[in-house]
Amino acid sequence: MAVSVTFVGAGDAFGSGGRFNTCILVDGKNIRFTIDFGATSLTALNKLEIPHNSIDAILLTHMHGDHFGGIPFMLLDAMLGARRDRPLTIAGPKNLAARIAAATEALFPGSSAMTPKFPINYVEMTVGQPNEVLGLTVTPHAARHTPQTDPTALRVAVDDKIVTYSGDGEWTPDLNAASRDADLFIAECYFHGKAVKGHMSYPDIQAHKAGFAAKRMILTHLGPEMLANADRLPEQCAEDGLVVRL
Repeated sequence: MAVSVTFVGAGDAFGSGGRFNTCILVDGKNIRFTIDFGATSLTALNKLEIPHNSIDAILLTHMHGDHFGGIPFMLLDAMLGARRDRPLTIAGPKNLAARIAAATEALFPGSSAMTPKFPINYVEMTVGQPNEVLGLTVTPHAARHTPQTDPTALRVAVDDKIVTYSGDGEWTPDLNAASRDADLFIAECYFHGKAVKGHMSYPDIQAHKAGFAAKRMILTHLGPEMLANADRLPEQCAEDGLVVRL
């Protein structure tokens, strides 16, 4: 069975082009997980008719709402509507459980009194070394983005494939290490013609493409400027609903 990658959401934080926030669904032989779960992810999954109860794990690159903000909605629906009865693993930066609990209570005051009937396993991943998560080997690499979000790029070994997602952040040599020989490197590319602090833009992709050294690269998290130019670029750009088999 091939590993498949579905771009449930390929948009930026602000829904440019009508796209959903970041949510990358990966299906391996014995596991289904997402990399990030932005605020609109539950709607995006429903549009694709993918039940969120089928997801075994969520791996988070950093703690910005367009990358983790859909988790409170998922957890509430899992308790109240979808009636989840199987474990869920959420892996990400330090203080993960407390941060998700705070976000959930902020969005749904009083929800902290509810107790899920399914186990939730929070895994705080160590940056710079392999972490075992439900049989996956997940290596977070430090990223240069808003420091308070504990930003990382994630290199994930699933079955015999490597999927890397840059997360949000400027180019650093850590991205070359994270993407080297990956079967798929999913690279943020927010702007087309200008550099922006805390993000990669198309000039960064051009300058460092050889250094990424991945077998395949797809650009995502496109802002309005990138969307206006995407059809003229040689690199593949993600769209909501795109499925890639490795």
